[in-house]
Amino acid sequence: MIRFLLIVLVLFLYLLLGIPVLLFEAVLGHFNPKARDYQCLRLVQAAFRLMLFIAGTRITVIGEEKIPDEPVLFIGNHRSYFDILLTYSRCKRLTGYIAKKEMLRYPLLRDWMKRLYCLFLDRENPKEGLKTILQAIDYIKNGISICIFPEGTRNTGEELSLLPFHSGSFKIAEKTNCPIVPISMNNTISIFESHLPKVRKAHVILEYGDPIYPGDLDKDARRRLAPYCQNIIQETINRNQALL
Repeated sequence: MIRFLLIVLVLFLYLLLGIPVLLFEAVLGHFNPKARDYQCLRLVQAAFRLMLFIAGTRITVIGEEKIPDEPVLFIGNHRSYFDILLTYSRCKRLTGYIAKKEMLRYPLLRDWMKRLYCLFLDRENPKEGLKTILQAIDYIKNGISICIFPEGTRNTGEELSLLPFHSGSFKIAEKTNCPIVPISMNNTISIFESHLPKVRKAHVILEYGDPIYPGDLDKDARRRLAPYCQNIIQETINRNQALL
């Protein structure tokens, strides 16, 4: 329980002390937007790494060198709130996450998310959902990577299970031909969700797969891009379970 309380304290202090930082970054953005963006990225990454350290999380990372030095669409399986901390803390370049619109309820947190190019998806409104995907496409074209969890929600099923991937998530790559980088995660649920509200030490596996360029796939694979990518992640988490 102490780990959980310490992480909540870190989050609270970060958001509170971050108020003047956001104001400073807003001013800096008028003169040097790139410097502002990367300062915000590194500040949040430092906070996330601290939270993972407090949680006692041991991370085995595989294949990080495969990530191309260009805007990409990251896709991953999603079983824990800590998936965001694990993946975002390793981003080398600006990366916006697609989150559920309910996150807009939380002041300060939503301000930081917007500053970091996060987008908010209305899962009940197809028209608004399309606008979010179009904005993500625009981000990719302007050099900002996007991360999305195509299951559409946090999977609470069996450890090696996956919910069906939503095909709409892949329009971002189909329309830009940016590389898709699969992220396969094992055992992240053991940090928090499997024993709420306690945060416990856990060993997690985080593997980045080979980049997938939609334009290089055959016609059938392009037509079935969502299940094609889901199969890659399924095979990876099945294989990596033996590493725990």
